[in-house]
Amino acid sequence: MSLPHAILTALLEKPSSGLELTRRFDKSIGYFWSATHQQIYRELGKLEADGLIRALPSEQPARGQKKSYEVLPAGRAELARWTAASQDPKPHRDTMLLRLRAGAVVGTEGLADDLRRHLELHRRQLAEYQEIEKRDFPPGRDSAQDRLRHLVLRAGIDLETFWTRWLTHALAEFPELPPDQSR
Repeated sequence: MSLPHAILTALLEKPSSGLELTRRFDKSIGYFWSATHQQIYRELGKLEADGLIRALPSEQPARGQKKSYEVLPAGRAELARWTAASQDPKPHRDTMLLRLRAGAVVGTEGLADDLRRHLELHRRQLAEYQEIEKRDFPPGRDSAQDRLRHLVLRAGIDLETFWTRWLTHALAEFPELPPDQSR
């Protein structure tokens, strides 16, 4: 996935200003593809220069006014091309897993506390996703667009469920492990 394609997706859903995009990223797309305010504005400039989006005409003078953008036909075509293209899955990288591997050779000091902290963070994220599912996907809301958006949310729910189960299992192993392997 790339930031330009995330922005094209968001703009096709609703023409927006850079600030509005940033807020929408924080509330939805940002759960699986994050970007800073500066990254979004930089990418908007590139997309506009490439002829994939345009600033909507303003009713008032542009000085000090926020610009709203919409996707042009070339942008829609690029997003459709990218969506249809084949991509291999990316290898999973996780510092906690690497830290556990390192703990096997230098000791587990501090890891159990951080595992508990991670477990709490994943539980909170899972609860938030479940609340979004309850609010945004009630029974009967099953248009093709809703079903695809729900699939994305379900991926988040399933991942958080995995992490909460795995972290619970990992923490159950810790009483059996010696705290320091470096001696």
